[in-house]
Amino acid sequence: MGFFSAQLISAIKLGSIYALVAIGYSIVYSIMGMINFAHGELLMVATFALWVLSNAGIPFGVAVVLAILITVLFGILIERIAYRPIRNAGEATQIITSLAVSIFLEALCQAIFNSSSKALIIPDFFSKTFQIFGTTVSVIDLVTLACTAALTVIVVLILQKTSIGKAMRAVADNPEAADLVGIDKNRIITVAFIMGSVLAAVAGILYSGKYTSFSNDMGFMLGVKAFIAAVLGGLGSLAGAVAGGYIMAVLEVFFSGYLPGNVASYQTAFTFIVLILVLLIRPNGLFGSSSNWKRS
Repeated sequence: MGFFSAQLISAIKLGSIYALVAIGYSIVYSIMGMINFAHGELLMVATFALWVLSNAGIPFGVAVVLAILITVLFGILIERIAYRPIRNAGEATQIITSLAVSIFLEALCQAIFNSSSKALIIPDFFSKTFQIFGTTVSVIDLVTLACTAALTVIVVLILQKTSIGKAMRAVADNPEAADLVGIDKNRIITVAFIMGSVLAAVAGILYSGKYTSFSNDMGFMLGVKAFIAAVLGGLGSLAGAVAGGYIMAVLEVFFSGYLPGNVASYQTAFTFIVLILVLLIRPNGLFGSSSNWKRS
């Protein structure tokens, strides 16, 4: 029971990270109809920003806020410089551009900080542990779960209860009609990137705070897994993004924990096989349909 509980808690905390990043993918996709493959690199930006600021002697809480703001700035610049000029181009152009931005950011980080692993030092308070269901849980684990729950609720409330949220849903539902009623599409897309950047920044900081070691390529695999989680749940569905993130993590962690030692290293491959089988049965994802997150 103790081993199972430990695996479950590991899956929950990892799934929380995937869910945050997957929600960011879904928001941008719903507004722009494009997949921002550079989204994962925003996790890297936040982590390195926090690392630099912390090493400069800035208090940890202040450094976290500044790292999130820096990540938001990067997100806005990516949209303005790279994506806005090709907004009306074909899907192939958009995909190639987003991949190019992803590669550029990773290479830029490597050029500045080199490719060696870094260690993020967090306050001792977050490393404190206690027992739940016979397994050890740290404060950072609870913070991760709480942040995911809180940010998910905040995103839903913004979309459902605010004027900017209603405008975002209108653009996602019918961009042409939104233009006719005077909704500023550029402003809405900027807001979408701001929201996605905040979610990615928090996910990157929580991930690095838990696993302490990170490098310039950290965003790629996390971004890929979160994107697959979003597709599994139904790309464009907020509920699907959250569910897909946790399902992805459960499969990954439990395959790693219960597969025989000689095949456990292939847990990612087994996870992807299961996801492919699910998508063969549900091509639009578990929560996917012709509707978008505006109706999630």
